[in-house]
Amino acid sequence: MTGAAIRFAVLIAAAIVHTGFMASAAGAQSVDDASRRESLVYFRAGQQLMSAEQFGRAADEFVKAIDRNPLFALAHYQLGQANMNMRRFGSAIKAYKDCIEAEGRLFSLEQRNRFEVERHRDDEIRELKSIIDKGEGRAPTMLGLEQRLNDLQNQSSLTSGTFRAPPQALLALGSAYFRNGDRDAAEAQWLAAIDANPKLGEAHNNIAVIYMQTGRFEQARQELALAEKVGFKVNPQFKADLKERAKTTR
Repeated sequence: MTGAAIRFAVLIAAAIVHTGFMASAAGAQSVDDASRRESLVYFRAGQQLMSAEQFGRAADEFVKAIDRNPLFALAHYQLGQANMNMRRFGSAIKAYKDCIEAEGRLFSLEQRNRFEVERHRDDEIRELKSIIDKGEGRAPTMLGLEQRLNDLQNQSSLTSGTFRAPPQALLALGSAYFRNGDRDAAEAQWLAAIDANPKLGEAHNNIAVIYMQTGRFEQARQELALAEKVGFKVNPQFKADLKERAKTTR
C-alpha cells in the first residue's frame, strides 16, 4: 500500500469511526457515582499489579474496572498495555480500540452533559498524575502515560468540533498491529497519530522503521530527522542500519 493510499484509508476510517460515534451517542450514558468509585478501586488494584509485573492479574482488575465504568478510557488503555506485556496482541488491539471508542462516547456525551464528562476526565487525570508521581512503571511505559496525560489535558479544553482520537492511543494501537504482524494497519495508525500530534517523536520513529523495511529510505531519514527535532532519542544502531541498507540497495 502506498503512503497516499494509506493516508486516504486513514481519512475513510476516521469518517467511519466518527459516524459510528454519532450513531451511538444515545448509548453514551453517564455512570452513577457508586460505579465510578468501584471502578477506580479496581483500576488502582490493577495498576499496582502492573507495577509488580503481574500482567494477567492486572488485566483482570482492569476488566472489572471497565465493567463498572465502560467510559473509563484509561482502564481500556491500561488493559491494552497489560495485554501487550503478555504478547496478547489481538487482545491489545481490541483494548486500544475500546479506549478510542470510550473517548468518542465521552465526546458525544460532552455535547449534552459537559459536567459529567469533566468528572470522568478529572478521574483519569488524577489517576495518571498519581501513577506518574509514584513512578509506577518502566521508562517507556511512563513516557507513554505522560503523553496520555497530555492528551487528556488537551481534550479537556475542547468542547466543540469533530472528535479526534487521542494520539497516544493511536500510537499504542499502531504498535499492537505491528507486533501482530499487520504492518499496513500499523502504518495507518501511526500516520494518524502524527496527524493528530506532529510532535509525537515515537510515532515518527516507528514510521521510519516501516519505511526502512519497505525500501523507502529517504522517507525514513526524513521521519528520523523529525523524531530527533522534537527531542526523541533515536537508537544509533537504527540509524546505522538505515544507512547500510540504503547503501546496499542502490
